[in-house]
Amino acid sequence: MYFITRTIERTRWSVAGFLHCWREEYSFRAWGYCNVVSAALAFVLPLTGGERAVILALGLLVMVVELINTAVERAVDHTSTEQHPLAGQAKDTASAAVMLTALAAGVAWIVALIF
Repeated sequence: MYFITRTIERTRWSVAGFLHCWREEYSFRAWGYCNVVSAALAFVLPLTGGERAVILALGLLVMVVELINTAVERAVDHTSTEQHPLAGQAKDTASAAVMLTALAAGVAWIVALIF
């Protein structure tokens, strides 16, 4: 019974985190809307099942990394409100992770459309 109770609690916390990020983070919402368009195109265009799977998975991965980026930003901001080079580097690095993941999704689209 403990496992079920803890699983329900973890699910609630995850949904709460998702909803908070959706409400408060413009970038997260923007990636969400991009994913809706991307998913619709993936199912309308003549792509293989594998191509669709990669495009959909990478779209979700972009949102996952954006969630992690937000978590890093929040943790850094909570630690200190003063500017520090290491805090800036942590935030910039997390942002770069989002950028590279989005680039991977874009590459998947280019490869699927060209080849």
